[in-house]
Parts: sequence; C-alpha cells; structure tokens
Amino acid sequence: MSQGRKTPLFEEFIKLNAKTIDFGGWQMPVQFSGIKEEHYAVREQAGLFDVSHMGEILVIGDDAVEFLNRMLTNDIEKLTPGKAQYTLMCYEHGGTVDDLIVYHLSDREYLLVVNAANKEKDLQWLLDHRTEGVDITDESAAYAQLAIQGPRAQDILQSITSTELKNIKFFRFESGVKFDQVEGKAIVSRTGYTGEDGFEIYLPSTSAVDLWRACLEAGEASGIKPVGLGARDTLRFEAGLPLYSQELTETITPIEAGLGFAVKADRSMDFIGKSVLKDQKSNGTERKMVGIEMLDKGIPRTNYKIFSEKDEEIGFVTSGTQSPTLQKNLGLALLDIRHTSIDEIIYVQVRKKILKAKVTALPFYKR
Repeated sequence: MSQGRKTPLFEEFIKLNAKTIDFGGWQMPVQFSGIKEEHYAVREQAGLFDVSHMGEILVIGDDAVEFLNRMLTNDIEKLTPGKAQYTLMCYEHGGTVDDLIVYHLSDREYLLVVNAANKEKDLQWLLDHRTEGVDITDESAAYAQLAIQGPRAQDILQSITSTELKNIKFFRFESGVKFDQVEGKAIVSRTGYTGEDGFEIYLPSTSAVDLWRACLEAGEASGIKPVGLGARDTLRFEAGLPLYSQELTETITPIEAGLGFAVKADRSMDFIGKSVLKDQKSNGTERKMVGIEMLDKGIPRTNYKIFSEKDEEIGFVTSGTQSPTLQKNLGLALLDIRHTSIDEIIYVQVRKKILKAKVTALPFYKR
C-alpha cells in the first residue's frame, strides 16, 4: 500500500474494498464498484465523492478584495456573502497557475478552494504577492470536503438536514448547515465537477466519516454509490470541464482553454496576466481547445499528436476516453486555430497508427 497522505475517510474506502492510487501525493480511491457503474449512478441517480484532498486557503483582511482582484482573473467585486465564483490565477505571460472556486464568507473573508496537487504552489504564489492588510492561511487540514452529485442528490441530502436546499441556487452556498447525527456545521454549495446537479459540502474533518455514512444510508434506496477518481474524471470530461495539468497548465492560457467567461479583462484594475489575456480575448489566439470524436477505432489519449489532412502537426490531445454516456471515443484537444471548425477532419497518432477523427462541439454532454 502506498504511503501517500490520507483523508479522514481512508478507512471507509478500505471497508468498501475500494481500489486506491496515489493522486497528487494522496492515497485516493480510483473506483469502488467499477468506473462505468459509478459513472452511470451519477448520471442517473446519485454519487458520493470524497474530495477532502482539495486545498482550502483563507484570505482575510480590509484589503482582501483589492488583493484578490489583483491575483485572480474574474471580478471579485461581483461577489456578496453567500456567493461563489469560478476563477483562475495566471502568470504574467498568461499561463495558468491554477483554476479554483472563491467563496465569499463575509465582508473581509474569502475561502479559496484549489486543486490538491497545486495547493503548496498556490499558497506560495499568494504569499509572494501578499500586501499589508491581508492575512493568508492554509486551512486545508481543518476541512473535509464531500460532494454529492446526480439527479437525486438534493432529495437524498435534504432527508438529513432541515436547511431548505432548494433555496441554494447554482454557485450559491449556505453556511452553518447542520446534518442529522453529524457534529459541527457545514458550508453547502450548489457546485460540482460532473455536469450534474448537486452539492459540495465543507465541514470539520472530524465529522467527515459521520456525514459520509449518513449520505450513503439516506441514499441507499435511491441508488446512491460511492464514486472514485476514475468516474470523477469521465464525468468532468463529458461535461467539458478542465483538469489542471491537462487542459490547463503554465503554458496554456484560460482563453486558449475556452474559459474566457472567467477572465474579466475589461475591468479597470490590473491583474497578473491581464495584458496577455486581454489581447487574446480581443484579437484571438493561435490555438484553441476543442472536442474531437474518433471516426476510426481507437481512443485518443493525453499528449497524442494530431495532424491535418495535409500531414501537418496541428496540436495534441489533452484528455481522452471512451465516453460511458455517449458510447463514443472522444477527446479534448488543443489545436491550431485554423483547424478548429466543427466537423473538420483531423488525424490522431494512436501509438504507431494514424487514425481519422473530426472536430466536434463542446461540451460532449449537457444535462
């Protein structure tokens, strides 16, 4: 067994005979009953995820808004307490430090939820740019994070809390939520990484096991299943959601990745990377993230090269799999902008073979 870091739910994984792998230095479940079975459960009923490996960074202070508006691409001033926002941190050259969600907890207090493998890098990046009037602390150890996703997620979660979950709208959250037989209070947000409706729940790490068990018990009759990283990846992939280190890297900008909605380049305040990203939004990019569908038999995998009909190398696959929902071999790919028209024929090098594919619209799946 690998000696990676473990979330508070690790012993629950062992009891459920989960297959675990090292993921960003954490020992995490890749599957419980099987990737496809877990995938279909989320699409059709509900799935429960442990995402306690994610990082939580607290930014507090009188100058928190000004600081975050300088560090992040979206417009923090549009947030009010109870609202969350998808955003990114970028380098001066426009490449991506990380993508994250910001929760506006109170007038001077923001919680940044960052990718697990990037937490130390992100924290250092924020500290390196910190100004007086801002305190930055790593709160990751204090939090566990569970996600419940799928068409039956609300009904299942509602059965163990008196908080009216229907009142929590998309990218909104409620603080101080209590769950039956679970100590402490939680933040419950209507967010997720699957393309389905659902919630992400932040609560004291000591309460994670009780909430995990309560959700599985409450959802048993509705077909809920614990879900590992394998199905989490196929679900987010079908929904066209980016994964850092694949669709986003220090050399791929948010504009190239199709995330221009989260880059508010016209606001007056400068932010790191603004000049490059503003130019890309105004004048276009030389490459663009697209969907691809294989026409020949084969699965496009990360970093496979892509060629035009004239045998010119025009890009590469960032993620690819056989879509459980659509039963097609699909990929996300970063291509030369001249070859991104829908239905354009392209060719993917799958090992030693050159296989035919076409450019297709994103997302592949939308509920």
